[in-house]
Amino acid sequence: MAKINSARQIELISFEKGERLSEELILNKNRFLETIENLINSNDLMSLKLKISRIRSIVLNPKDDDIGLISSGQLDDDVVLYSRSAMISILDKIISSQTIERANHYLRQLYKSLLNKQTNEINDIDLSRWREYDEIIADSLWIFDKRDTSGAHLGWYWGNFIPQIPRQLMLRYTKKGDWILDPFVGSGTTLIECRRLGRNGIGVDISEEVVEKARGLIEKEINRYNVITKVICGDSRAISFKEIIKEYDIEYFQLAILHPPYFDIIKFTDKKEDLSNAGSLEAFLSMLGEVLDNVVEVLEPRRFLAIVMGDKYSKGEWIPLGFYVMDLAMKRKLKLKSIVVKNFEETRGKRNQKELWRYRALVGGFYVFKHEYIFIFQKER
Repeated sequence: MAKINSARQIELISFEKGERLSEELILNKNRFLETIENLINSNDLMSLKLKISRIRSIVLNPKDDDIGLISSGQLDDDVVLYSRSAMISILDKIISSQTIERANHYLRQLYKSLLNKQTNEINDIDLSRWREYDEIIADSLWIFDKRDTSGAHLGWYWGNFIPQIPRQLMLRYTKKGDWILDPFVGSGTTLIECRRLGRNGIGVDISEEVVEKARGLIEKEINRYNVITKVICGDSRAISFKEIIKEYDIEYFQLAILHPPYFDIIKFTDKKEDLSNAGSLEAFLSMLGEVLDNVVEVLEPRRFLAIVMGDKYSKGEWIPLGFYVMDLAMKRKLKLKSIVVKNFEETRGKRNQKELWRYRALVGGFYVFKHEYIFIFQKER
């Protein structure tokens, strides 16, 4: 390790802009806690920064560990997983502190994050280490450049939604092993994410052809958590979700994700039970209301339901489907928790036609659709 001669040199130790270290460290918990505890309430800022810079060097290169902070063994009660980037972030805060009080403040934060796990019954987020959860979006505007096509995800299905949506919802509102219901499963996006995140999932779709393709795609995704992902062909207005969950000896689902047709924008089948074949807006909302009634019945109290919905433009008029659907859900004693606006740059319908749609908007006096709504509700007791 290079010798550090001044506080300024210590403060300049940092990553190059844009670099990310996302791998997890396996820390010797007791040894790390003991080391940090011995540093807390230090009176010598320069000496403290030198010692923290040494820890930082070990975090960056565990081969330099000569004080036993990093473990190479299996996970057990004596070790703890910690995000390398999050650890570097808080160590950098200590190194750049201008006062000993501020440095000790960050030291205590680090100590508490290792000592106590702060979770709740809804998700697996450890709030004592909230800085580690960079992936989870906490803002109400979600901007995605393109659809995630990794793993088994394919964009073959006209009208499917992007995997980033169910992923965000599951990370925020479920734990590993929880049960997810998707009554408009389509190409299987939600259930593929269930496999990736260790959640069980039941999906329903009215199209036999789509169900078969979805099953094939879902099976291509590695089931590393050995969860259940089942796709059923049926009408989500009438199917007995209670009978389905009895098969798995559970009483409720912990999260429901609904991505229904946006009324008649895309015709998915010729079936009269298909919401995309509703004869009017009123009929569409009535049919969707039946689905909601059926889903809410098997949703665990105090747990969450999300509806992804876009608006429609017809005969020179903007049809606010999103807000009609929001009102529909609120009438069913679902408490509105958030409205997320999702912006997606690369849509299938407008791919390679940006200039044409811009021209149409200028001519017609409207704005080009680039957003959808994600309405997040909580079931009341």
